[in-house]
Formats: sequence, C-alpha cells, structure tokens
Amino acid sequence: MIVMKFGGSSVSNAERIRRVIEIVSARLDRKPVVVTSAFRGVTDDLFAAAEEALQGGDGLLEKIRARHFEMLRDLGLESDLIKEPLAELTVLLKGISLVKELTPRTQDYVVSFGERLSTRTIAAAFLKAGVPAEPHDAFDIGMLTDDAFGAAQPLPEADAELRRHLARMNKLPIVTGYIGKTRAGDITTLGRNGSDFTATILGAALEVEEIQIWSDTDGVMTADPRIVPTAKPIEVLTFDEASELAYYGGRVLHPSTIVPAVRKRIPVRVLNTFKPEYAGTTIVARSDGHPAGVKSIAHHLANYVVNIRSTRMLMGHGFLARVFNAFAQHRIVVNMVSTSEVTISVTVDSPRHLDAAVETLSAFSDVTVEKNRAIICVVGEGLRSTPGIAGDVFGALREAGVNVLMISQGASKINVAFVVDDRDAEAAVRALHRRFFGA
Repeated sequence: MIVMKFGGSSVSNAERIRRVIEIVSARLDRKPVVVTSAFRGVTDDLFAAAEEALQGGDGLLEKIRARHFEMLRDLGLESDLIKEPLAELTVLLKGISLVKELTPRTQDYVVSFGERLSTRTIAAAFLKAGVPAEPHDAFDIGMLTDDAFGAAQPLPEADAELRRHLARMNKLPIVTGYIGKTRAGDITTLGRNGSDFTATILGAALEVEEIQIWSDTDGVMTADPRIVPTAKPIEVLTFDEASELAYYGGRVLHPSTIVPAVRKRIPVRVLNTFKPEYAGTTIVARSDGHPAGVKSIAHHLANYVVNIRSTRMLMGHGFLARVFNAFAQHRIVVNMVSTSEVTISVTVDSPRHLDAAVETLSAFSDVTVEKNRAIICVVGEGLRSTPGIAGDVFGALREAGVNVLMISQGASKINVAFVVDDRDAEAAVRALHRRFFGA
C-alpha cells in the first residue's frame, strides 16, 4: 500500500487532473490512498472571502463558485456534485457577514471547503475514467485533532480510527488533505500546505511501504529554483536533513510532514506530476554510502526577530524559563535562539499573538521587534564536524555584501542557520549555491 498526495498545482485544471488519474491508475496494484489539496489558489480565495464577508461583501464567493463549475464542465461532470458543500459555504459566509465576527474556528471552517470541493470533483473524474473511487472528508474517517485552529495536531487515537475506516474501503479513497475535526466536532486545519502532513499521518497510521508527495518540481532541490535556476534535485536525503529543510523554508515539504514518517521509518518520495518518469528525491532514515556535505540551501522570508534584554539575566537563574514561558503562554513557536550575557534574540514566523507576548515580556525586560527578516539555512549531514564549512558560508556572504544579523549553529550537527534582511535573502542564497554547487 502507498499514499499519494497531489498538491494544488497538480490539480489546477482538467488536463492536470486527467494526468493525475493516469499516474494513479498505473499504480493501482500498490493499493494507493490518494490525498488531494484544494485547486491552486482556492485556499487563498477562501481566506480572503472570509475577510470580505466580515465587511459585508460576497464577490469572492461568486469567483470560487465559478471556478469549480468551470472545472466540472471541463471534466464533463454535473454541477450537482458540489451543490451541497457550496450551499453550506454560502450560508457560513452569510453568517459571518450578519454577526460581523470571524474567529479562528470559523476561519478554519471556511477554508476547509477548498479540499472538500476538490475531492468530490476529483473522485467523480476518476469514476468517469473507469476507476471506482470515493471522496472522503478526512475528519469523517478518523482524522481527530486538537483545537489549535490554524495549526492543529492529530490526537493519539487518530491512527487507530484511520486504520479502522480505511480497512473497510473497497474503492479508491480520495481523501481531503489539510483538514481534521476535534472531538467536539469543530473543523480544524493542519496549517498552510498541511495536505503533506495529512499524507504522512495516513501513511504512518496504515504503515504503508511508501509515501509519495507529488508536486510541480523534480524533487527536493539544492535551492529554490525560482531564485537559483540552476538548482538541481537531490537524489537522497535523510529524515533529519529533510526536516531541517522543511522547517527552515525548503520548498515542497510542509514543516511537520516528516514527523509521522520518521516515527514509522517510512520512506517519503518527492515526485513531479508533470515528469512522472523522474526518480525525484527519496527521504530515508539513513543515507548509507552518500558523502557528507552541503545538500541544500533553504530560506524563509518575513520572520520577526524578538530581542529581549535585561541585566537580570546576568548571573541569574530562571530568566530563560520566564522568557520561553511567555512565548508558550501565547502559543508562539520560536524557531531560532541566540544568547549573550544580557540579551536573548529569537525568531518567530508570524505576528499572531506577538503583541501580547511582547507585553508579557516587557514586564521584566526591554523588548524590541525587528520585521522583515529572512532565515537562511545551509543543510547537510556532518556539517559541524567538517572543517571550513563556516568559513565557506560566511566568506561567500562577505563577497556578496550580505550582512548577517543573527547566527545559530551549535544546536544541530547538520545545519548552519543565520538571519539576514529580507532584501538580502536572494543574494545570500545565490552566493551560497555558487560556493557549494558551482552555479
């Protein structure tokens, strides 16, 4: 058995959906479970539609409706297939408009319709092509999560529930990515691009032989090809390397994707929907026989650096605990940490709840926040024990005229991470790629 996840770009029009049907049909002997994203751009439209409804508008609802009806026409399918979820979405947006309130719970409910609409359409297209298939909302087949709306995590009992439901299916399951449901019945989302996470949760629960992530790139690349056109696909990555790349902005993988696969030691393959003959990148527990060294350069824009300064930190105990308790209190994830005698600098990737955390921190320290900061991460097995790597990294940045604002390296044996201004990020990535890959 395998899990095959197809992203928004892979199902963005009728022709691409037909290509997905061909790819999956060629692997039916491996008993696939298919996970799909919303059609490309629809999730963004749903976020915007919720905000528009808050202001009393409904223009984006019409755009979303027209987009899906057009897709059905192009596939030769009836519009009644999505009549019920579209009616439900219409009522929901009207409710937001009437009460003038948009909570995180309601927002998750709104954006869940992207996957709920796409799976119904794609399953019907499979059926029309002669492949018996059924659409399933993940929360109806056991995807139980906590109530962290916008970034929910699966509950321990989800594995058993998913196994129980999927074991009874005799048609090709087309499952919604990205969404789940709490024990209380509230719809949640797993974070942006969380369909990858859905795929590996399912793969781990079913203990499949392989999890496949199908996208529009040839695999995990040595850098973002939008910045470095000469970037190349990486043949093999370890789980640790892939996790670091995902965490620090590497394209293709959602930051949480690897965790369930690591737990069950299931290989993950990153493949190109438009070049299915390519081998892609295989992510494995260990990469025996492959040399140590730099594998890829990841970057993540629009972070915030929070600087916390206090003389109480000097020779004091418990100060770091107070700092991180403040972030935990406001449910803020800290990505990087750097300390000196009287200052702690941390990075966070969202302004959500940040003002409240700064207020808490300001009760016992001086706090400043820097916006528009990019994290650059050089990843590869054995970097910390390879002489000269740090010199190569910072030498390349010096030659490119890039100023480094914050550094973190000692915590990991496989990465060197640092912060630069967003405006310097592309220059930094290109300079590092030239230094380590020659182009």
